[in-house]
Amino acid sequence: MDQQKQQSLSALFNTVASLERKLMNEWNHHNELGISKSHILLLQYLAAEGPKRPSAIAEHLQVTTGGVTVLTTKLIKAGFIERKQNELDRRAAFIHITNEGLEMLEISKMHIDTFFDKLFGMLSTEEIDTLRTIFNKCLLIDTAEKK
Repeated sequence: MDQQKQQSLSALFNTVASLERKLMNEWNHHNELGISKSHILLLQYLAAEGPKRPSAIAEHLQVTTGGVTVLTTKLIKAGFIERKQNELDRRAAFIHITNEGLEMLEISKMHIDTFFDKLFGMLSTEEIDTLRTIFNKCLLIDTAEKK
């Protein structure tokens, strides 16, 4: 790799890292929901796919089963999800979203829309699609190297 490309990539890396920090700082500063992005992703998954075992949630969110336990504990206490034992196999449990969880998901969508508009509203749809294409291309290369 030539030096100019290496410098450009280094600058891009710094920009992406700064954007990630800005996103998290903005989310944490304006988050009135009391739940994290991971909690919302978990609720979205359950709303779309129905009840799931903790192992399926872990795989989908790309976290450990211990991480799922941490996420679900807070959501169970808040009444957004419930843990139910499988009637046929008492060792197996399923996590499902409650009506309160569905309501929180709707509220979170409004907050996320406002959040995204504030941070990315100046970008055109074409620019967003270009960024997504580029980032997906980088992810595919990473995935191909792991195989």
